[in-house]
Amino acid sequence: MLPAIQLSPHLVMSKQEETIVFGTEDLLLSLCNSVTKVLTAASHSKIQYSGMVQRIHKTCLKPDIGCFVLFDGGFSGLVVLNFTAQSAMEIYESYMTSMGMPKDELAGSYTSDEVANVLGELMNQVLGDFTSKIRRELQTHITQNQPKMLVLNKQVVLSVDANLDKPEARRVTFYTGRNHIFYLELAIDRTEFIKLVDFEAQPEPEPDVLMAQAANGQAADTDTAPAPGMDSTDTDDLLKSLGM
Repeated sequence: MLPAIQLSPHLVMSKQEETIVFGTEDLLLSLCNSVTKVLTAASHSKIQYSGMVQRIHKTCLKPDIGCFVLFDGGFSGLVVLNFTAQSAMEIYESYMTSMGMPKDELAGSYTSDEVANVLGELMNQVLGDFTSKIRRELQTHITQNQPKMLVLNKQVVLSVDANLDKPEARRVTFYTGRNHIFYLELAIDRTEFIKLVDFEAQPEPEPDVLMAQAANGQAADTDTAPAPGMDSTDTDDLLKSLGM
């Protein structure tokens, strides 16, 4: 009697395509990468974040400088950045000196309005980079309000002014080039993006390429523009008479 032939599982079972799901941690990772990208470019030093993330129950503004932004659209939520005085001054000073500002003309304290304005502008750039990635990679759209900066000497509990059915909150620790610490907190409604059809995420636009394309488009428009004194009807008649 011949021995029974056993088929391996991958021959017996039909192949199933793996469902791609983009959840809370993926959104958080994308946001963390936007923070490191923008602040690394601004401070000209490597900004890093911890490989561990904390689950938290509420978002808070903490000393010494707290900044928050609400966003809405495809999904709603809140982003908070809490800077220590040292991390705020390091990023502020590095950014301003890279812009050509003499060091002796910089604000001397983290409580200065100038420091808050610079950090608010950088946070605006962070959220701009994040919303751009969401639009390209998840094919949805979110909008943000203007960042709000507060100089604090004690912790303030900040509730999300949005309708969140199942809110989730996370906290990530960041380190500046000089190992000063600041924190990112994200609160969003529990959500998952499921990839229904295969598509390629749009590449990040490069400013130089966009400017070149715009210049070429203007030149092409100039070359194909009808001669002065000829309206579109005259142009169409001329093309028809030429068999075009």
